[in-house]
This record gives sequence, structure tokens and C-alpha cells, in this order.
Amino acid sequence: MWKRLSGAAVGLVILTTAPALAQDPSFPVALAVDVSRSGETVKPVWRFFGADEPNYATMKDGRATLATLGGLAPDHVFFRTHNLLTSGDGTPALKWGSTNVYTEDAAGRPVYDWTIVDRIFDTYRARGVKPYVEIGFMPEALSTSPRPYQHDFRPGSGALRTGWAFPPKDYGKWEELVYQWVRHCVERYGRAEVASWYFETWNEANLPQYYWGGTREEFFLLHDTAIKGVRRALPEARVGGPDGAGAGDQFITAFMEHAKAAGTPVDFLSFHAKGSPKVIAQGDTSHVRMGVATHLKAADHEFAQIAADPVFRGKPIIIGESDPEGCAACQGPANAYRNGTMYSSYTAASFPRLQALARRRSLDLEGVLTWAFEFEDQPYFAGFRQLTSAGIDLPVMNVFKLFSKMSGTYVATTSDHEATLDDMMSDGVRGAPDVASVATRDGDRLSIMVWHYHDDDLAGPDAKVSLDVNHLPKAFAHGARLTHYRVDRDHSNAYAAWLRMGSPIAPTEAQRQTLIDAARLATLDPSPSAVAVKRGDARIDFELPRQGVSLLVLTPD
Repeated sequence: MWKRLSGAAVGLVILTTAPALAQDPSFPVALAVDVSRSGETVKPVWRFFGADEPNYATMKDGRATLATLGGLAPDHVFFRTHNLLTSGDGTPALKWGSTNVYTEDAAGRPVYDWTIVDRIFDTYRARGVKPYVEIGFMPEALSTSPRPYQHDFRPGSGALRTGWAFPPKDYGKWEELVYQWVRHCVERYGRAEVASWYFETWNEANLPQYYWGGTREEFFLLHDTAIKGVRRALPEARVGGPDGAGAGDQFITAFMEHAKAAGTPVDFLSFHAKGSPKVIAQGDTSHVRMGVATHLKAADHEFAQIAADPVFRGKPIIIGESDPEGCAACQGPANAYRNGTMYSSYTAASFPRLQALARRRSLDLEGVLTWAFEFEDQPYFAGFRQLTSAGIDLPVMNVFKLFSKMSGTYVATTSDHEATLDDMMSDGVRGAPDVASVATRDGDRLSIMVWHYHDDDLAGPDAKVSLDVNHLPKAFAHGARLTHYRVDRDHSNAYAAWLRMGSPIAPTEAQRQTLIDAARLATLDPSPSAVAVKRGDARIDFELPRQGVSLLVLTPD
């Protein structure tokens, strides 16, 4: 059931799930949607993305990827990136980027240059994307420990924390830099536009071995002065933080306590939560096992701290990085899930559970930010955590296209094969697979997302789904039309097409076009099919492969 494929372009062994064997029986799943039982308004928490490397945004595949993201919800998609204030000439590298906004003349006077950072934000705005502004990192001329400045990270080696990660030698100059930058943005993009952005300071300052070279108190001072600079330039700016790593600590509690004591404004709270995949050896074969339980527990640990604070528990929350593991630019066998449908099915199954955890604690989850973008001029399907590869959409990107088609209000769904939230937090999905759904109604349009997820990247039988849709509105009296979108081993999957063509390192023009065609969001039928509706009820039967995700859209006939 397993193929070992040589990733010669990157020197990796990439594991991929083979299709279920013909003799594997499908198993029955009963799903039900009750359109009459409506719930809360759909909040598009999926519309946040980010990356370490800011300069990729202005490059050919970066521009194309941003255009896809912006097209999903124009002017409602946000992008967060590191290194917006980092010194350098704008040449990108893994986990690196620069804008050179701040230098000093011979007399130590600030010199501001917004050329590169303007180009980045202009690229966002031209494609319907807004900045989620991360105020960092430290310009070389302000760093208390400037040498060496640029890190030498490589997948598997290299030191990350160098001069860019240290506190400023002058907090007054730091505040003025932020003030001048935000004032410039207001002049360039308009007051109302910049007021619609998010502003936060730094990244994962509770990980001193990676992103912060000072003390916690120095970070809080860095944050306070940055926010003071933002609000001095734009009093109505939306500010928050601390975008700390979900490290099982009390960092966000300390941040909230500090903000209350210092009087620093906080409009939203942000933290990170990650999973932890690993390789499971089985004789002479091995496979990836995802760590969705780790991911959910990390999020809930942060949610619990926020819920315990009467001042902050009503604030909007953004999970500022939410991913199956912690390093988009790292490669290796445990990350072999990324190119295919394991990543897409994990995404479909995890987002509703993160929302359920927040709902359980009566919290306002405003966003779940996927820390994945693209890596420019890398080999096809090189094994990075990304949304596109060589300008070609990956299956995970197509799940975000499905998310974007869900609007209105949620309606009730049930499944006899749904993993409970507590079981997923405790044990992940290691026994029976998780076959579950969410559904939304927007007027007379009903959208039902169904996924078939398991933590183990192993072949398994298809789910034979019987979907009962009950209490459809009167507009469906004469029947319904069904558009059935699918992401699986055979649909919306450029990676599978690349494997079938022999994993070429440099696809020809014709092969590339085949990959582009395979990457498009696919439907099971070329045109909407008829669905019978009797007394407001309908039955839809279909098979859903392991790691598959469906979106069924019903409209009146």
C-alpha cells in the first residue's frame, strides 16, 4: 500500500498514501443536516495567512498566490509577515527578508526609506489583501547586539537568533520609527484603510532561543512603545498581541496583566498553536502520523487563560499562526504530508474544532491564521509548508476555496462517524476515522462541507456517505440542483498528477499545463445535477475517499 518516492530535487524521501485497494470495503456513514435549526452567523476565520519571507510577495509566484487569496474574499483577507522592519536590500532567503526602512546617518540621526515596504503593501492591496502588520524585526542600526545581523538558517541547521532579534538601543527612536511608518501608511493608503488593518508587535517573544534576545520585561516595553507610536499616528488603529508561541506557558496571562497595569490598549488578543506530526516506522515501511491533539490542546491552553480574565475574555481572538507543525521552511520525512491531501483534510477537520473550543469557553474567535504562503524559485513540490508550489495551487489551497463558499448562518449537522471534540483533544484521530460536516445557509443556498480525516497517512477504505437534508425551505419545492466540489486523490490535486507523470524536476510546458489544470478546484460532475426533494427532505449518496473533502452546494431547481 505504500510507495517510496525519491524527492531527488531536494534529497528527501517523500512518503505518499496509495489509493485504497480494490478489496477494501467502504464503510457506511450517516450524515444529517437540519436546515430549520440555524445557529450563529458564519465568521470567516480562515481568511488570515502569513509567512516569514516578506519579499516573496512581490515576486512572480508570490503575486499570483496573493491574487488567489485576495480573490477568495476581496478586501477581507489579511496577511501577516515577519521582517517588515529588518535591515537589508530586500533579497529573500528562507526565514528571512528585509525592507531597510531604518538606517542612521553619521551623526546618528534616523533615515527612513519606505520604498521596499511600500512595494510589499502595494502588492497586497492591488490584489484585495490587507496587512496584518507585525511590527518587527529590529533594524541593524537600532539593535543592542547587531553583529552578526542576518542569520544563517538552513533546513536542518543554522542559528536563527542573531542581531535582528534584540531589543532597541533607544526605545524613543523605536517608537518614532513606528510612528513615522504608520503616519506614512495613512498618507499613502488613507486613514480609513489603515484603521481596518491589525497591528501587533514582534513574533513569539516567549521563545528566546529563536525570536527574542531580551527579557520578558524588555519585550513588554518594546510592545508598549510600538503601540504608543501606532496610536500617536492613528488613534483609532486596531492594536493587539502578543502573538506568542503556544508553548504551554503563562505568557499570554502575563501579557494581559502587564497591559492592564500599564494601560496599554488591546483591541484583540493573539497567540499561536501548532500540531506535531511524526514518522511512524512499521517494519520496512513508515508513514506520517499527524498531531491534531497537540494542536487543539495548545489552542485550548491559551483559550483557558483568556477566558479566566474578566477584562479580556470578551476581546476578539486571532490564532496568529495555526498549523500542523511549527516550521514552514523546514523539510524532512515528518513533513511529507504537505503536498497532498493529508494537509487539506487536516485543515478541513481542524478549523471547526478550533471554533468549537472557543465557543465552549464563550470566546470570540475572529481569525485562524495559516502560516503558509509560497517559496519562490524552489523545486516543484519541494516539501515546504505552502499553499502553492512553483505557482501551482496545492490541495490545501482548494480547501480554502471551499471555505470561501460558505456564508450566512450555520445550520445543524450530525454524523455517526464524527470524532468528538474531547476525543480529538485526548487521542487525536487514531482509531476510527473522523467523517463529519459543517453546513451553512445563505438565503436559498445551502453549503455542506464533509471531510474524511485520519491522523495516520495510510490508505483506507472510502466512506459510503448517506446524507439526509431535512426541512429545506419552500423554494426547493420543485427540487434542487447540486454542485459537488471535491478535493481528494483524484480531484483538485496537482501533486497526484505530478507523481503520475513521474515526478519531473523540470516539467515541460505541456506538463506544467497539465499540473495547472489538475490544481483547479474540481466538481464531480461537469454541471449541477438534479436532486429530488420530497416534503422538504432530500437524500444524497456519495463515496468520500480517505483524506477527501467535499463541498455540496444545493440551490433551488
